[in-house]
Amino acid sequence: MQILFVCSRNQGRSPTAEALFQNHPTITARSAETENNVRVRVTEKLILWVDIIFVMEKKHRQRLREKFPVALNNKQIIVLDIPDEYQYQDAELIEHLRVCLQPYL
Repeated sequence: MQILFVCSRNQGRSPTAEALFQNHPTITARSAETENNVRVRVTEKLILWVDIIFVMEKKHRQRLREKFPVALNNKQIIVLDIPDEYQYQDAELIEHLRVCLQPYL
């Protein structure tokens, strides 16, 4: 299964979520952001590659729907409702991600 984690700048939340699956035997995870001046931006190719998209906030889902309406057809987008108040690999963020993701993976 291929999954994508999306946040605004890909500095804290989504790369931490991606790292949780780094050595997973059946899940390949990537992370990207919705902003324009960033390292790893969400692309149509990336959306077409994934099975499930996890966004950190509702605004990220909305941005994806505006930019990629066709590519998102039949794609599951799950809002995790994780606010932008964590640093990369924050222990509290990791625990929050595990709890939020458990029903889906």
